[in-house]
Amino acid sequence: MSSSSSDAATAVASPVGEDEARPLDLEVSIEEVSTCQRRVKVTVPRADIDRYRDDAIGELMPSALLPGFRPGRAPRRLVSSRFKSELADQIRSKLVTDAMTQVSESGKLAPISEPDLDLGAVVLPEDGPLTFEFAIEVRPEFELPKWKGLSITRPAREIGAADVDEALGNILRERGRYVPSTSLPAAGDLIVANLRFSHGDEPLSEARDMEIVVRPKLSFADAELEGFAALVAEAKPGGTVTSTVRVSDEAAVEELRGKDVTLALELLDVKKHELPTLTPATLEELGGFESEEALRGAVTRQLEGQLEWHRRKQVRQQVAAALTASAAWDLPPDLLRRQAQRELERAILELRRSGFDDDSIRRHVNELRQTVMASTARALKEHFILERIAEEEKIADEPADYDAEIRAIAAQSGESPRRVRASLERRGLMDVLRNQIIERKTIDLITSEAKFKDVPFEFPKPDTEAVDHAVCGVVVGEEEIPVATHAEAAARPGGR
Repeated sequence: MSSSSSDAATAVASPVGEDEARPLDLEVSIEEVSTCQRRVKVTVPRADIDRYRDDAIGELMPSALLPGFRPGRAPRRLVSSRFKSELADQIRSKLVTDAMTQVSESGKLAPISEPDLDLGAVVLPEDGPLTFEFAIEVRPEFELPKWKGLSITRPAREIGAADVDEALGNILRERGRYVPSTSLPAAGDLIVANLRFSHGDEPLSEARDMEIVVRPKLSFADAELEGFAALVAEAKPGGTVTSTVRVSDEAAVEELRGKDVTLALELLDVKKHELPTLTPATLEELGGFESEEALRGAVTRQLEGQLEWHRRKQVRQQVAAALTASAAWDLPPDLLRRQAQRELERAILELRRSGFDDDSIRRHVNELRQTVMASTARALKEHFILERIAEEEKIADEPADYDAEIRAIAAQSGESPRRVRASLERRGLMDVLRNQIIERKTIDLITSEAKFKDVPFEFPKPDTEAVDHAVCGVVVGEEEIPVATHAEAAARPGGR
């Protein structure tokens, strides 16, 4: 985009007041570099520099030590000369900090990142004004789309006995054991294998002793292998099978994006699955259930939570499509790369809150990783629009909102709310949770004004095995995959 000046030589007024509280008489010029990027030039007049210098010397005088003078008795002129360098650094730092704060609070910018400013390159002049520049990313300016009266289809389903039966079967399979087998690998078997990836003669990555359930597809962090079950169907322990794998267009290694790489899979072992019976010991192991009926009740609630996640997801996709249909503005690649990790983290929080198990989370995250830049661009545009709506409609986060979110995550993970909160705070994810709360409230407002049509829904049948490995050797957005535990409210419904 071509550069244009949106605020040229904009003076910031200086109301009368105490010197300490008096704002700087700044001249601010803001250049629009692109939709979300601004170049800001700030000029501080000489009068303000002199005022800050006088204040700094006044603060230094009582403690200044100069030969021949008692503390606090040295002449002002000598103190200024003797501590010239230290004063210059102090004045420059305070002036720039106060000027940046004043520009930020003036409302002329809506920053979404920290300013890019090299303080060391700013020089305090002997005469005349101080001028410095910085780059900053800001929220894009756009006309708010119409959001009332949207037509939306909504998944609808009654959780029935067949759904619970299937989920219970999946839970038991997870608690089953794999026993050695001499048969060829078949769907549902567990294989142990070494994986080696290469591009031409160049080795890319290796994963040893990987335990993989045989399913039609095999998902990596940056690629997906179709026909995985067919590939290993004739493999024998000690043998090696090969296949080509297409690297995703958003893999971490740019030169490999969209390229075919070679997978060499060395089969080490094959194991068949033995399904356990639902005994009192199994019920206790699953979470201290007193009866099968209690377990079925927990599974039903788990399925209802996952159905609600699918419902929210499909409704939100339609809302997002309607809101962003006219959002043709581009977003800076650096911003997208930084936000990609946040998008993954938010996805994990949503999945944890809805009670998905580790395998399901890994599948969803691998899918998201392979389209993370495009997904992040859509999510950011949606976020900016929802944020504007939230501001206009006075939607805010409350302490009770955080408590409810953390309790929901804790109930699904089997951890205490206190530990969940501590983990989120330690990993710097409370702002992610805040955005999630605001966006969910805003979506609720939009959907309260929408027209709905219910449509039948079927739970997706997982046909993909996901593994934590990047074909290219580097993962876009490393994040913690949480460990699911089997509390009473967290019985696993088998990877829905």
